[in-house]
Amino acid sequence: MTRQHPAPADLVLAGGPVHTVDPARTRASALAVREGHIIAVGHEEVRELIGPRTEVVDLAGKLLIPGFQDAHVHAVGGGVELGQCDLTGDVTVEAYRRRIRAYADSRPDAPWITGGGWSMEAFPGGTPTRALLDELVPDRPVYLVNRDHHGGWANTRALELAGVTAATPDPADGRFERDQRGEPTGMLQEGAMTLVASAIPAPAPEELTEGLLRAQRLLHSYGVTAWQDALLGDHGGLRDPSPAYADAARRGLLTARVTGALWWDRARGLEQLPELEERAGALTFGRLRVRTVKIMQDGIAENHTAALLGPYLTACGCTSDNTGISFIPPERLRTYVAHLDARGFQVHFHALGDRAVREALDAVETAREVNGWRDNRPHLAHLQIVHPDDVPRFRRLGATATVQALWAAHEPQMDELTIPFIGPERAAQQYPFGSLLRSGATLAAGSDWPVSSPDPLAALHVAVNRRLPGGSADTPAFLPGQSIDLGSALAAYTAGSAYVQHLDGTGSLRVGGLADLAVLDRDIFDRPAEEIAEARVLQTYVGGERVYAADDA
Repeated sequence: MTRQHPAPADLVLAGGPVHTVDPARTRASALAVREGHIIAVGHEEVRELIGPRTEVVDLAGKLLIPGFQDAHVHAVGGGVELGQCDLTGDVTVEAYRRRIRAYADSRPDAPWITGGGWSMEAFPGGTPTRALLDELVPDRPVYLVNRDHHGGWANTRALELAGVTAATPDPADGRFERDQRGEPTGMLQEGAMTLVASAIPAPAPEELTEGLLRAQRLLHSYGVTAWQDALLGDHGGLRDPSPAYADAARRGLLTARVTGALWWDRARGLEQLPELEERAGALTFGRLRVRTVKIMQDGIAENHTAALLGPYLTACGCTSDNTGISFIPPERLRTYVAHLDARGFQVHFHALGDRAVREALDAVETAREVNGWRDNRPHLAHLQIVHPDDVPRFRRLGATATVQALWAAHEPQMDELTIPFIGPERAAQQYPFGSLLRSGATLAAGSDWPVSSPDPLAALHVAVNRRLPGGSADTPAFLPGQSIDLGSALAAYTAGSAYVQHLDGTGSLRVGGLADLAVLDRDIFDRPAEEIAEARVLQTYVGGERVYAADDA
């Protein structure tokens, strides 16, 4: 009987370690792809699928992994900011002075100077004032968001155009920093940002699309093949990126797989459900899928708006009367989440403080009780402080913990603006990746770019080492008992995030799965943990099609 040879593959990658993120077979040395799907994972036998038209990639000892998936990112906003006054990477006032002046001088006709990325540790108390911006750009409005995008820095002209004066009350979900006379200083926290941001002319549609494509190129260069955009809507100065995604998807320019999270307007209630349904249907096309709603339940610890179970401390170490802000009252949150779950929406929570985490988990529990278990896969992002009593609830409720690993390290924003104000007990409960993993929780991972770097390898480095890449050897590891092993960290950034995005055919390298792949320049499992962040991505594939190749690939 004659043996029937299978049809040849379109693509074969062989000659190097293949880390599959498949517990049944963690390692191989070759993989074959046909029509966008993986048809073989193995060793030398895979070469039998090489035909005359098969593209063959010699891994030559380099590591093949599933493509990274970012479960919480603001891709369009990040891409747009790359073309604006970009202050990321510097942490001194003098550096900001030079970059703002150079940007403004190079664009004398720009009606507004916008951008951001400045770090709070560069300024006393984390709050710059309008005086410096008035000196640099006295004749035009300036508005620059900080690195975490929970605060904005405005000059006098921008405040005037927005109608912000000493008589302007603080919004319920934010505040204006003020001087001793009650005059706004130019620093806007949380919901106060909207008053100035809304005065900025909206970018042209093509600017948003250009920003998306710029971001897509960058993310592909980091091996990212899919992501969840954590805010489709207008909020805090961020313009709704939905038109850019729709435009790119319909024109075939969206090479990544994208899940969009529609913004829940916390000033409204259940009356917005029909609008969300309509938007979700209109935005699901090609590689764009929208069936998620984003609820921001609190702020951040550095400006004392993260919702805590107990009060913040003051600068002198005394107990304050501030426990942060729950943007949505807990009883309403439970109602909203139950209704969203009943309509088949995934809920993506911003939950940073321990009270916000508990309120979000309570809402998930209510939805389970009211609707039964549905495959909507709710997830909680950030999780800076989690009370130990709530750690096991993630597994019990089927709520995924979406972590931003780069934040779990000693750096000035942590050591100077957070730990002194939350106290030692809560400081020891920060970013409990190890406890969550040991409890059986599903971990996903994201960058929150442009808040922090979109480089997954840097995030893996911190998840394992609990130290920033390139930091001083004298810097202690941050709560080292909460570190996780490299295999678990990589699984969070691949299979865990794929689970969150309902991309069940991705996230691991198995026969029948989609060929979303990344090739690293070394086997990070075969090197010291301290060298993880030194690795680079050489090639990225989505559905078997190469979407990025380094110059030396």
